[in-house]
Amino acid sequence: MPTATTARRMFELLEPICLVTYSADECNEEMAALGHRTYWDGYFASRAAPLGRVPAEVVHAAFYSFADGEAARHIPGAWATIPPEASVAARERGSAASVRRIIGADLAGSPGLVRAADLTTKAATSASTAGRVMYAGMRSLPVPSDPVARLWHSATMLREHRGDGHVAALVGARIGGTEAHVLSALDMGIHPPESFGRIHHLPKKRLAEVMDGLRERGLLDADGRFTDAGRETKQRIEALTDELAAPPYEALSPAELDELVAELGPITARLVAAGSQ
Repeated sequence: MPTATTARRMFELLEPICLVTYSADECNEEMAALGHRTYWDGYFASRAAPLGRVPAEVVHAAFYSFADGEAARHIPGAWATIPPEASVAARERGSAASVRRIIGADLAGSPGLVRAADLTTKAATSASTAGRVMYAGMRSLPVPSDPVARLWHSATMLREHRGDGHVAALVGARIGGTEAHVLSALDMGIHPPESFGRIHHLPKKRLAEVMDGLRERGLLDADGRFTDAGRETKQRIEALTDELAAPPYEALSPAELDELVAELGPITARLVAAGSQ
């Protein structure tokens, strides 16, 4: 049976495929061509679209890690003149184009990529959607027929499945979205954590409240660094995230898992070398 170790390995192999959506140019260009004014308009419009035309409060809850009011700056406004379905399609087109460009024609047209796409899709379409809001939204979309697009789409399904589990782990540990970014920043060696790119723009008063709260709970010391309890909390969250991310891979036999790891290896290596850009 797949374990948390399997889930972590698959995350390492699949995450660079998903990151092209946020790092490479093609997706941004597709969004701009639709009429989205900013990167974040396109981000919220396309990622939230599988949930349907839900209000900003629902998007905020599902995404979890954004500060209060950030979703409302884009939802539902980003859908006012651009149908959600158009944003989803543009995200897929741009992301697949990025993957194809970065890995090159030799890998993009290879039997190995087709096999990787098939096995990733088998895993991604097998898990329960119970309690997995973002994953359920992705599961409601048609799976692309093009192998490169299918690989990106299925990797993104698995990313959202993992993300839903990560949110559950954070909620269980009573760690809010901004607090989670502080812990992640410290885990990456960023100090002060308030300088982390995902939160540095927030009001100083809000950041101070978050830091004070983490200190009061004994998770950070006076200098804003991990205490032993804080590091243990972060490690426990990550371990549970891996554990909760394992179920999709139960659909694959041990031989299929080994095959998937082998086929993804050269694809991921090229994406990592390029920074998924």
